[in-house]
Amino acid sequence: METRISDVLSSLEIGNEDVRMIGIKGIGGGGKTTLARAVYDRISTLFEGKSFVENVREVSKPTLSGLKKLQKRILKDVLDKQDITFSSVHDGKNMLKATMQCRKILVVLDDVDRIEQLEALAGEPNWFKPGSRIIITTRDEQVLLAHGVNFVHDVNLLSQEEALCLFARYAFQKENPIQGYEKLSEQVVQYADGLPLTIKVLGSLLCGKEKLEWEDAIDRLKRIPLKETLEKLELSYVSLEDEYKDIFLDIACILKGQTKEGAIRILESCGFYARNGLKVLEQRSLITISKDEVLGMHDHIEEMGENIVRRLHPDEPNKHSRLWIDEEIEDILANHMDTEATRCLKLYTTVNARLIMEALGKMKKLRYLEVKFAIYYNWESDPKFDDTSQYFTNSLKYLNSSDYPFLYLPKTFQANNLVGLDMKRSRRMVQLWEEGEKKVLKNLKFLSLFESILTTFDFRIAPNLETLILQKSLLLVKLCMPVSCQKLKYLDISHSKLRSFDLGLTPNLQTLSLESSGDLEELCMPVSCQKLKHLFISYSKLRTFDLGLTPNLETLSLESSGNLEELCMPVSCQKLKHLNISRSKLRTFDLGLTPNLEKLSLNDCADFVELQVSVACPNLKSLNLCGSRLRSLDLKLISNLERLDLENCDELVEINAPVGCLKKVVRSNLMGRLRFTNFVFLGRLKPDVYCSSATLDLVGESLDLCPLHPDSNLLKLRFCCSYKEYLSSSVGNIEKLISFGLCVCTLKENVRHNL
Repeated sequence: METRISDVLSSLEIGNEDVRMIGIKGIGGGGKTTLARAVYDRISTLFEGKSFVENVREVSKPTLSGLKKLQKRILKDVLDKQDITFSSVHDGKNMLKATMQCRKILVVLDDVDRIEQLEALAGEPNWFKPGSRIIITTRDEQVLLAHGVNFVHDVNLLSQEEALCLFARYAFQKENPIQGYEKLSEQVVQYADGLPLTIKVLGSLLCGKEKLEWEDAIDRLKRIPLKETLEKLELSYVSLEDEYKDIFLDIACILKGQTKEGAIRILESCGFYARNGLKVLEQRSLITISKDEVLGMHDHIEEMGENIVRRLHPDEPNKHSRLWIDEEIEDILANHMDTEATRCLKLYTTVNARLIMEALGKMKKLRYLEVKFAIYYNWESDPKFDDTSQYFTNSLKYLNSSDYPFLYLPKTFQANNLVGLDMKRSRRMVQLWEEGEKKVLKNLKFLSLFESILTTFDFRIAPNLETLILQKSLLLVKLCMPVSCQKLKYLDISHSKLRSFDLGLTPNLQTLSLESSGDLEELCMPVSCQKLKHLFISYSKLRTFDLGLTPNLETLSLESSGNLEELCMPVSCQKLKHLNISRSKLRTFDLGLTPNLEKLSLNDCADFVELQVSVACPNLKSLNLCGSRLRSLDLKLISNLERLDLENCDELVEINAPVGCLKKVVRSNLMGRLRFTNFVFLGRLKPDVYCSSATLDLVGESLDLCPLHPDSNLLKLRFCCSYKEYLSSSVGNIEKLISFGLCVCTLKENVRHNL
């Protein structure tokens, strides 16, 4: 708690003569009020007036009289008077402003959920005398942002140690669990998952009870969530708009663990405004989005969502809007129960696939289906579709399937409403529809047939596709594209057997992936791809490649295109950041105008002899030229390099590196040079108390003959070098080390000067 208090106090900056509002946000029962109260008690004596206003949401809810009541509460506390009267909320604002401009005050507004509450109770900074502080607790970050609150603290839930200590205070009136109850206490704390409210309620509930009662209570929690916690958490759900409630329930029951973009795709396919919805849920602390962009939520919030879905019909899961428990679903499907209410279903099944699909076809209002089929090994004995049974309901808007065991989609599945079709590892699927079927999926925007055995794909069956993924369709030899694919944004046909591909007119394409296209000999790009940002082509057989006009390209990879001899790029690639042409047959390359290039890889290009840098590359940080045949390298226009790899550049004899141009280098490798059998540079290391600012280990040996200059009479020296630097490289040591030539012919004066 002390750390949390200190964090808030640092934002308050008591003594600074400004008016400051700060917010404390978090989930219900997460300790916001407790933290605000602790800070209030710590600093309230430093102010000329103070007021802690509890339950703002609850008190202000019925009518405007609730806001008037709260305004009077603040005025009574600050003025220490009881006979406060005014006729309207507007008059109350004026009275608050007149009162608070005369006193340096501290106000806590606890559990705010609407902007109108803040406008009535703490309207503008000019209401307050300089030095005043206003603390606002809320579950909804948007309320704070809308009111211009710049300092917002997220309440961190309790650590295991903190939670155990808090629980012991309520359960045993001690700082630690008593002997014999340690493991049981840990189980309770694990269930609470850091939520103070749950810890306090369970501690009070179990106080004074015997072990058997503890064990019974813990077992019950596994099936029946704690009522007090759910009621507290549900307040954040109740105030949501209906659409956001549906989005929340979809995530709690079905989509938790999806990536943010994956969830948005699914939810948008089902007709929701997903981006706004996720933002609202995140601001209200109902969901979390990790650094890896994965959706999560607190275990008790997940329990709350599941409880909302189940509570009206706890013993009749076929009446639930969302189904996610395998045993319940299989029982419903096997017994052909009525499933009129079901909207979303998630199933990992081991049951006969055809029987499951027959039952799924009767769910007339199902919009989202996620099903992982059992993997079949004896395919010859698999049951087949008949031509009359309904296997998938035509209400489906998104079908997410893994290990689909059939050759085609069912004939009776019209898929008129289908927006997204994601079929992973459909290793038996040879086509979407059986031969002769010519269904056109006009609403389909997303199609993924990852690891299918399709040999051809015709874009005409889905004319409005925005995303097509045929990754690892190892037998794919033909992709039939119309002259124009106006809506296509993302195309991944990696690991295919395509020999040639004409991209046609794809004006909105942003990403094209042809990685590991070992048979690709020809790629025809349109004259202009204005929106293309990312292009990946690796292990191809391309000999030449013309990039055309791609003004927004950020990433280009032609890695391991071992036959590539010519790369035609526009004179200017203003937005290009990453360029990989490793293991190609290029002999020369002109960087042209690439001011934003950050990484260039030309490693293991055995024929490469010249890198032309005629215009400054101020953002280039990583340059890999190892294994090339460069004889000279000019780095004067590459001033911000951090990594330089020239390992095994056997013919490199000259590097032009003016002092300062390598000041930001943190790693450089010249191993295998004529001059250096070993050369490793490590810069910007963490200083050691006992070492100098730089250390150089240099071991030299004399040679009889220079391979490049056999008739030279100069001294011939070769070095093994390790250089570590603990300060900025601006002193020029690294430049001096490599500036006196990389062939073994050496003037003694140069060695003395540069070392």
